[in-house]
Amino acid sequence: MDIRKVKKLIELLEESNISEIEIQEGEESVRISRHPNGTEYPQPAAPAWPAQAAAPAPQPAAAPVESAAGADEGPAYQGQAIVSPMVGTFYRAPAPGAKVFVELGQSVKKGETVCIVEAMKMMNQIEADRDGVVEAILVEDGEPVEFEQPMVVIS
Repeated sequence: MDIRKVKKLIELLEESNISEIEIQEGEESVRISRHPNGTEYPQPAAPAWPAQAAAPAPQPAAAPVESAAGADEGPAYQGQAIVSPMVGTFYRAPAPGAKVFVELGQSVKKGETVCIVEAMKMMNQIEADRDGVVEAILVEDGEPVEFEQPMVVIS
């Protein structure tokens, strides 16, 4: 089932008074529920894959870049890192061969896209959480990133 269809189902659920919707296409089926098990409070159960995949990407959090006292580590940065909100693949540009979002030393404004993290075939634009200057790009284009891994440092 196409992820766009799942997103549309979630939007329909949010816009209506319906608390649950289930769709079946061939052998694939999706159930999206506003209140699991008919209650207003979430029950401790594993969420269904489609609902999890269609959830909007959280905004990136900024975390100070820290360096332990060790000779093997890279340089310490003065700014704050934009960390990955999910596990995925880091991309500096919107498409192969396209101009990159940001360069070292470039000024950025809060809300400006600095990179993309692809997760489950969805391209998630990661935005600057504050105004500043790009001090470092810590991940190479096309490399995998982990949850909360620092990607770009803004000072």
